[in-house]
Amino acid sequence: MGFGSTAKKLQKVTEMADKLYERFEKLREQVNDLTDTVEETNDRVTDLEVELAEQRALVEALADHQGVDVDAVIDEARRETQAGADADGEAVTDAGSGSVDGNA
Repeated sequence: MGFGSTAKKLQKVTEMADKLYERFEKLREQVNDLTDTVEETNDRVTDLEVELAEQRALVEALADHQGVDVDAVIDEARRETQAGADADGEAVTDAGSGSVDGNA
């Protein structure tokens, strides 16, 4: 076996290493882009949370001025939401278990 076959093998290894390095660099760019996107999204969420807190304070002040019990309204909304979720869950359960004997 001469130097020719060794040189060919080294050339193949070098080409594979170059391709792997290119793929690695592309992956690094994708990770950096994803990191930037996550940071931007985090900033937006933080801004929205601040804005929401400000809006909530305004709504609560207006409700208080009008004599509305904010906590009672929130509790009622939660009960209605929970009742709706429970009804949806029952509908799914009824639909999934009722057709064996033809009765729902």
